[in-house]
Amino acid sequence: MTGRVEGKVAFITGAARGQGRSHALRLAEEGADIIAVDICEQIESNPYPLATEEDLAETAALVEKLDRRIVTVKADVRDRAQLKAALDEGLTTLGHVDVVVANAGILPMSMGDPHASDFIDAVDVDLIGVMNAVAVVLPHLGRNGSVIITGSTAAMLPNTTDNPNMGPGAAGYGWAKKVLMGYSEQLALQLAPEFIRVNVIHPTNVNTHLLHNDGLYSVFRPDLENPTREDVEPAFAQFQAMPIPYVEPSDISNAVLFFASDESRYVTGQQLRVDGGSLLKAPGGPG
Repeated sequence: MTGRVEGKVAFITGAARGQGRSHALRLAEEGADIIAVDICEQIESNPYPLATEEDLAETAALVEKLDRRIVTVKADVRDRAQLKAALDEGLTTLGHVDVVVANAGILPMSMGDPHASDFIDAVDVDLIGVMNAVAVVLPHLGRNGSVIITGSTAAMLPNTTDNPNMGPGAAGYGWAKKVLMGYSEQLALQLAPEFIRVNVIHPTNVNTHLLHNDGLYSVFRPDLENPTREDVEPAFAQFQAMPIPYVEPSDISNAVLFFASDESRYVTGQQLRVDGGSLLKAPGGPG
């Protein structure tokens, strides 16, 4: 099957690399045009470098190789006015929007020197940033429009984001992702009469910069002074019921494609875990 989102336009935040870039490419492969947004600047509390303007340009080049149109805009999801301006720029070129993928997210950790402001940074991006993206796109969505939100299976698990060793930033990340579950269900209920659906995808560990950085490695292997990727992968694999350390961005993108396509036209208010069975494996989980 090809052309599953032919003729649609998707507005994607955090699109310069990682999951966001993967979502842009997967939707473009199936016929969508893209409005790609990313901050392309550093947020100081984040323990790894965020994407750059060069990364965003690479996303554009990769989409264009698929013979799809793309508009890229440097914008901060924490600023609703910037997002509206980004959307307006995309609409000027592409004419309409059918899908919003509210994907941008950070996991702040001021290593060795945690600050309460880390909590604020996480909430501002991971919760307010999602709400801002939805708010600016919503007036332009018509029948069969789709709102797709990136959640987190880790936020559902005990002793992960709520682990004191992870600091205020992780607490903010986990709290934001939990709030998004209730937000999405209420929004789905309000939008159901308009045939606009709202769904959340909850990944487990994903093979991106958010997972692969020295700060998180140190949390998983505090017994080592400078743990490497090879050192932490066995620890990562403890989360999933399937014997894997993480999934690939494309595994999440396939779920994004389903929710963006008319195949899911009556699927709304769902919390879809792409987690290798991690919640089922967790102590006290539903399994």
